Amino acid sequence: MRVSFATSAAAAAAAALVLTSCSPSQSEDEEEGGGNGGDETVTVGIKYDQPGLGFREGENEPTGFDVDVAKAVLSEMGYEEDQIEWAEAETPQRENLLENGQIDMIFATYSITDERAERVDFAGPYFVAGQDILVREDETDIEEPEDLNGKNLCSVTGSTPAQNIQDTYADDVELVEQNGYAECVTYLDSGQVDAVTTDDVILAGLAATDENAGKFRVVGNPFSEERYGVGLPPDSADTCEEVNDAIQTLLDDGTIDELLAENTDGVDYEANEELNSDIELEDCGS
Repeated sequence: MRVSFATSAAAAAAAALVLTSCSPSQSEDEEEGGGNGGDETVTVGIKYDQPGLGFREGENEPTGFDVDVAKAVLSEMGYEEDQIEWAEAETPQRENLLENGQIDMIFATYSITDERAERVDFAGPYFVAGQDILVREDETDIEEPEDLNGKNLCSVTGSTPAQNIQDTYADDVELVEQNGYAECVTYLDSGQVDAVTTDDVILAGLAATDENAGKFRVVGNPFSEERYGVGLPPDSADTCEEVNDAIQTLLDDGTIDELLAENTDGVDYEANEELNSDIELEDCGS
């Protein structure tokens, strides 16, 4: 049986349909050893379709930077890997999953925004991404969004990053829509488009897959700020503090940098130093 992290009355009512409602720090198992995890499990939401960040095929173990950060954070909190239950957290459903007590925490390129924070709590961030551009390795004419005038830029149907470039930086760019970023990378490889855009670390993850290694590079000139946090159910101040303590430890000892490097190996990508040199964590309970 897992322990829900939700503590609000509404979340507790929803959790009653699922499982019990108490913080992992309150588990009686802690007194018996095994850290905060005890014998309980924790359900973690991740992406299943973002190579290098959160990727899972069938019943295989998930892989990626978000997955590895989740394991490291939970290890700091006293959990073993076999106590983690993975669940898919699709972008439109993330707040619902947390509010309804179906998931205990989310690591899924989950940008902290004021709008989202009205519904759920956030710990972190553990990483700060920025919108950037992916080009072929030998491309020399595209180094900033303004260079995309007259170029073909791949976008995912219904997404905002490519539209942001057209509206703000390059009104003469031609947008080519695909169903997903993997399809966009295929178009880039074949020369049907000149560039792909979204968060820099997502682009790096796509480019770092075995089939793409060495073919592409991230321009490395981010023009937005996306603070990737850990989503928590409403009113999870105590758990937020525990997660923040774990994240701070992993930032200080270089673990998060190491995990990022491992998951972007094979592509010319470095996290933006200015955005990630002194990350300020969320004030839990504010």
